Amino acid sequence: MADALTNAAEFTVSEIAQAVKRTVEDEFGHVRVRGEISGYRGQHSSGHAYFTLKDENASIDAVVWKGNFAKLTFKPQEGLEVIATGRLTTFPRSSKYQIVIDNIEPAGAGALMALLEERRKKLLAEGLFARERKRPLPYLPRVIGVITSPTGAVIRDILHRLADRFPSHVLVWPVRVQGETCAPEVVNAIEGFNALMPNGPIPRPDLLIVARGGGSIEDLWGFNEEAVVRAVAASGIPVISAVGHETDTTLIDYVSDMRAPTPTAAAEAAVPVRAELIGYVDDLGSRQRQAARRMAGSARDRLRAAAAGLPRPTDLVATQRQRLDHAASNLFTGLRHSVQDRRVAFSRVESKLTARVIRGQQQEVGERLRNLSLRADAGLRKTVDRARLTHDPRAERLAAAAGRLVERKRAQFEAIGPKLSTNALRAELRHSQSQLAPLTARLLGGIAQSLGERRAALSQSAKLLVSLSYKSVLARGYAVIKDADGNLVHERAGLMPGDMVAIEFADGDVSATIAGSPAIKKKPRPQLDRDSQESLF
Repeated sequence: MADALTNAAEFTVSEIAQAVKRTVEDEFGHVRVRGEISGYRGQHSSGHAYFTLKDENASIDAVVWKGNFAKLTFKPQEGLEVIATGRLTTFPRSSKYQIVIDNIEPAGAGALMALLEERRKKLLAEGLFARERKRPLPYLPRVIGVITSPTGAVIRDILHRLADRFPSHVLVWPVRVQGETCAPEVVNAIEGFNALMPNGPIPRPDLLIVARGGGSIEDLWGFNEEAVVRAVAASGIPVISAVGHETDTTLIDYVSDMRAPTPTAAAEAAVPVRAELIGYVDDLGSRQRQAARRMAGSARDRLRAAAAGLPRPTDLVATQRQRLDHAASNLFTGLRHSVQDRRVAFSRVESKLTARVIRGQQQEVGERLRNLSLRADAGLRKTVDRARLTHDPRAERLAAAAGRLVERKRAQFEAIGPKLSTNALRAELRHSQSQLAPLTARLLGGIAQSLGERRAALSQSAKLLVSLSYKSVLARGYAVIKDADGNLVHERAGLMPGDMVAIEFADGDVSATIAGSPAIKKKPRPQLDRDSQESLF
């Protein structure tokens, strides 16, 4: 028994492990394994991913190397049933076999739909799909931003439909519409359009269209990513989603302000029909003109009806004119009667007005006037004498008192004369100084303000001179080239081999000699037609 054991070949543990490894790899070189992902915690710090594939009866360890993980179009997720493609191998250190995965696919639409429904419920609970958050689309957007693939039929359909309905300014942000980079590129496009300034060199769109053609749920999965949904919800520009055909539904359709069944329908919803709009405006103008004519006609008819009920202007003044004519005819008759009455009255008193009677009345009146004059003169003299007797003693006493007052004031002024003069001069000086001080302060303030304004203007001019000077350009690394005559050299064609030039740098000048072949003028490069299809993208 001992001899039989000694005749058996001996293997080391490593040899056994390597033999098993070769056997497994040769027998199962390339396999597709279906199972549920378990134990996935994301990428390891090394960049590799480790998890387990299991079903109801068994499990197998799985590993995705760092290089392959970045290429996966569908990333592993805990609890998701997938189909993993790779090769079987062993891990000798722990005597386990495992699958090295090259690609992962969902194990059918059922798993993706379950994941999609779970994500939809989560975002719905956050209120991202609420109808109150949806904004009305602009009736006539000036600029429309389109986020789609620049090479597909979708962009051509949108541009063709916009040109038919209402030609508009369209900005295209090219993105991949499927694959691993689809979601990040769509998010960057939405955020990029929102970051544009309204009056910037690139106009900010008034409306965004996110579009792609139809496809499977795997092809449209980029538009179900949570990052894309949140980017649409945070957009300050209204968004129309036109992803897939009419039967395709993605999460972006729930959060967008409007869902279009096709990209062509999105273009139709974005702008009205120009011809219909022109017809509508013409119809409104025609209705307005007809309404104005009807209003003018109605006002004219009302005016005529009102005028018919009013009396004629001649009838209004007929009575007054008749009264005036009657009064005019009676005026001449009354004047004649008045003259006759006056003549009869004068004839009655004419016999009494003789020359003798008039002279007697004149003498009588003159005598009365002379008597009154004599009486007036006598009364005036009596009044003056009475007043003189009353006021003369008072005038004498007043003159004496005035003389004494003058003498007393003169004595007082003579006693304090010198002192009064000095004090008055000082008071006058203080008064003049008090008036001069505000004027001096205002003058000094005005001079200081004027100097400050001149100093600020000079400083601003100095800054402008420095900013416009070519010296600041030289300080950034540029140079100025002059020929032997000191003229600036603007282009290469102005130099020939052997010419002496002076090169001016920021810190000084150097001399140089031109070497090499003469400058050859290049033919101008033909420019592409800006209206061609290539210039759009």
